[in-house]
Amino acid sequence: QVQLVESGGGLVQAGGSLRLSCAGSGLTFSSYNMGWFRQAPGKEREFVATISMSTGNTAYADSAKGRFTISRSNAKDTVYLQMNSLKPEDTAVYYCAVRVRTRSAYDYWGQGTQVTVSS
Repeated sequence: QVQLVESGGGLVQAGGSLRLSCAGSGLTFSSYNMGWFRQAPGKEREFVATISMSTGNTAYADSAKGRFTISRSNAKDTVYLQMNSLKPEDTAVYYCAVRVRTRSAYDYWGQGTQVTVSS
């Protein structure tokens, strides 16, 4: 079965950094796209960043540009989200996901990891 295991969430003060990890199994992730999404209390889930696991091409939400960096492991089975200059508004549950085909919905999702940024 496809499984995405996330780690790295936690509590950090504003201006600090966190690095989220998402390890995939049960799929040849190197052929697909992986991404990070987040959902704050009372708000809709929103896109954060995505990466092609084959080419390394990336795309970011405006809220993430200049502060967050998405990357992949050399084995192309893990995706990371380096988050710098964190703000209280970054507080959310962060989800890892993978999609098999571009221009399609994401097919598989992780369990989510809580990121809390205090002021």
